[in-house]
Amino acid sequence: MTPGSDRVLERLMSLHPKIIDLTLGRVERLLAALGHPERRLPPVIHVAGTNGKGSTIAMICAGLEAGGARVHVYTSPHLARFHERIRLAGELVSEERLLALLEHCEEANGGAPITFFEITTAAAMLAMAETPAEWVLLEVGLGGRLDATNVIDRPRACVITPVSLDHQQYLGETLPQIAFEKAGILKPGVPCVVGAQQAEAWDAIVARAEAVGAPLVAEGMEWQVWEEHGRLAFQDGAGLIDLPLPGLIGRHQVENAGMALAVLRGLGTGEA
Repeated sequence: MTPGSDRVLERLMSLHPKIIDLTLGRVERLLAALGHPERRLPPVIHVAGTNGKGSTIAMICAGLEAGGARVHVYTSPHLARFHERIRLAGELVSEERLLALLEHCEEANGGAPITFFEITTAAAMLAMAETPAEWVLLEVGLGGRLDATNVIDRPRACVITPVSLDHQQYLGETLPQIAFEKAGILKPGVPCVVGAQQAEAWDAIVARAEAVGAPLVAEGMEWQVWEEHGRLAFQDGAGLIDLPLPGLIGRHQVENAGMALAVLRGLGTGEA
């Protein structure tokens, strides 16, 4: 038998003629109807970029949980079941809870046009607001500036992983245009850890950061990471640390670990 949540998810797919239609108006309307759960979340770490978002989030989560924190995680897309997108205090959302959330959001939406990602993001935020935890790790779905996750007025920290050309039909044809969209998650006074970037992407991120007053904590400036003698070395203003390499193979995983460490170290100093 098809799970009830799958049947509701199929209905939600029909609420908007487009799968992707970037704007914040619809999700803001629904969140207001739900009593603004996005304003009742634990501290949020908001992650945008093209490459490495999922691995970076997983490493941040592991570090926070190792310190005893309960962590909510919202990511997309999923591999096998939609439930994978919503992790509440370390556990995948249950079928019973997901069904109730989706039906509640469907009722609150009242049949108004809204994309699948927007309404399911609202459901995730409602679940995270109702479940005790110390942190929320929130992955951007597409872009950043007009992504449904970008309704958080003041996250605790932001992350921009390496940016490259992606979803050009929605985000722009050039790297600076795409980086501008990704940097749309930056908020005044909120530090942002930035991974290694191509020059054009970096310039666009810096311009946005200066425009909104967001301090950047950038690889190669405030911190650096490298592999040495089969170990991971990370250095920032607090000093040098030596760790085992990430379990996943590849130079990019060292970079992802560096971004995660920059976030975790910064949470203790106020710099991220």
